[in-house]
Amino acid sequence: MEDIKILVLGSGMVAPPCVGFLLRNKKNHITVGESSQSLITGLPRSTAIALDVSAASELEFQIASHNLVISLVPYVYHASVITLAIKHKVNVVTTSYISDAIRDLDHSAKKAGIVILNEVGVDPGVDHLYAIKKIDEVHAKGGKNPLGFKFSWSPRGALLSQFNSAHFLSGGKKVEISNKELMGVAKPYFVKDGYGFVAYPNRNSLPFQEFYAIPEADTVIRGSLRYEGNPAFVKALIDLGWLDTQAKDWLKAGLIWAEVLQKAIGAKDTSESVSESERIIDGLRWIGLFSSEQATIRGGNLLDTLCAQLEKELSYKSGERDLVMLQHKFVIEWQDGKKETLTSTLEVYGEPSGYSGMAKSVGITCGIATQLLLDGHKALNTPGVLAPYRKEICDPIRELLEQEGIKMVEALG
Repeated sequence: MEDIKILVLGSGMVAPPCVGFLLRNKKNHITVGESSQSLITGLPRSTAIALDVSAASELEFQIASHNLVISLVPYVYHASVITLAIKHKVNVVTTSYISDAIRDLDHSAKKAGIVILNEVGVDPGVDHLYAIKKIDEVHAKGGKNPLGFKFSWSPRGALLSQFNSAHFLSGGKKVEISNKELMGVAKPYFVKDGYGFVAYPNRNSLPFQEFYAIPEADTVIRGSLRYEGNPAFVKALIDLGWLDTQAKDWLKAGLIWAEVLQKAIGAKDTSESVSESERIIDGLRWIGLFSSEQATIRGGNLLDTLCAQLEKELSYKSGERDLVMLQHKFVIEWQDGKKETLTSTLEVYGEPSGYSGMAKSVGITCGIATQLLLDGHKALNTPGVLAPYRKEICDPIRELLEQEGIKMVEALG
């Protein structure tokens, strides 16, 4: 039995359930880069190494020494990882969207005969698995016009995802919303009783009319769900400059939070004089931006400095659990003219003393897709840049995912 050597880049919350799933197969031996030993403590056939993904020579050595790479690092590094993997003919799996930089490597990947499998998390990932399923079922029965929504949350990525421009199809017309206007268009969205969600468009939905093979759809919107009040607060952070990734010469160690806020917004003093609603003021005060506590400066920019504070103030406490909520809504017009609304809903709670809901739904999905690739499943072994947009890829991943208790529930809505 030949061993399979897997390199996992990144050691965040998604990595443990992914690694745990892959270790069920005794052929798999895993190296976790950018990791502390604690991630793999007690796990068999696992090694943790210190690896800087920006150090090209060491990264190349590790990639060349493995049979497959799972890239869970920030998406900006994926193209560099994939380029080195192409050079050494090593398959790559990511949970991220296919960026233009990744798509540009499709020809080289095909020439090298390797697979670059992307979008196998929860969002993107699980959303595709069930969207394709339902759309195929509707098409088989002669229906048309589906509409989908989705939800995701990750610390730094959540803020930046709420500062993207959005493009979607509504009533047959292409609509564009600028990044500065995005939070202002969030509207109440009902998923189920007991939740107060709002939804806003997420990135570019236009290509999914083609990806999902629904040319007859005149409305295609992929959106994100947030609790009511979140978009207004994030808009205030945007307006105040807190999502700025540019380095600031004045942002140095030794400043207190109130001084950072003062300089960020150009106020004359450190008093609570921001011209926003009282709720926004209370939120800024709660996360400590008016305090006299010394600020933790990260990356020399406001966004990363803010994230350092949010990680401190908004981390889960013992006994708490997160929630992943994802819903597709399909508005279908049948051949006889009748219209119906169908929904598919995913509701995954984290385990207070175990994996978070996000870690489970992303990590296990990634692990399943990776194992299918390693096992030689035909649909997942087509060279080039892939994503789960086809039934042949979606069905085997979805069937195994449901065995892990992660499943969307369908209903007439």
